[in-house]
Amino acid sequence: MTTCALVGAVDFNAEDFQARQAAGEFDFVIAVDAGFAHLEAIGAVPDMAVGDFDSLGYVPKCRRVSRHPVKKDKSDMELAIEKALAWNHDELIVYGALGGRLDHTLANLQLFARFSERDAYVTAIADTYAVRLLTGPDVFELPPLPEGTVSVFSANDTARGVIERGLAYSIDDEPLSNRTSRGLSNELTGEEATVAVEEGTLYVFYPLA
Repeated sequence: MTTCALVGAVDFNAEDFQARQAAGEFDFVIAVDAGFAHLEAIGAVPDMAVGDFDSLGYVPKCRRVSRHPVKKDKSDMELAIEKALAWNHDELIVYGALGGRLDHTLANLQLFARFSERDAYVTAIADTYAVRLLTGPDVFELPPLPEGTVSVFSANDTARGVIERGLAYSIDDEPLSNRTSRGLSNELTGEEATVAVEEGTLYVFYPLA
């Protein structure tokens, strides 16, 4: 498995990015339009820049640049994810994709679900929390944290065989609909927590350590 970090234009968790980069977790880094400015500000050099660069305001100097027209049917983030997968990176750590305009955030979440269903491992990093996409059959183990909330939502009409264990409230092999608030704000207990799904795709919101 190889890991690609993608850095978008909105809220950027530079501390998390730098820690993961220093630990050697990233095999490839893509700046998505104005995400280039985030990387430039911390002295990080991406392997590729993708976008129409209308938000950045100029075409960046980068080893690889994939420039696209402003008028197009795909967002810069979608194009960047496609590039990452074309380069055979199957784990995606995405920054600068949550927050800002709600419509952009929703579009990104939909993209993450789609690419998770195409066998990519997708995690989006925000300021204090992350979102892991989980497509069944799969299991996600959360590290033991003393406090915080975990929310789990279905990206499909119905996700089946949903399990939550090690949290204050258990879910045991239940269906979960995307038309309900069930799954909102479960509580960490200091134990290792597990979220699993047999069929369908889940958004797992969890706090960063």
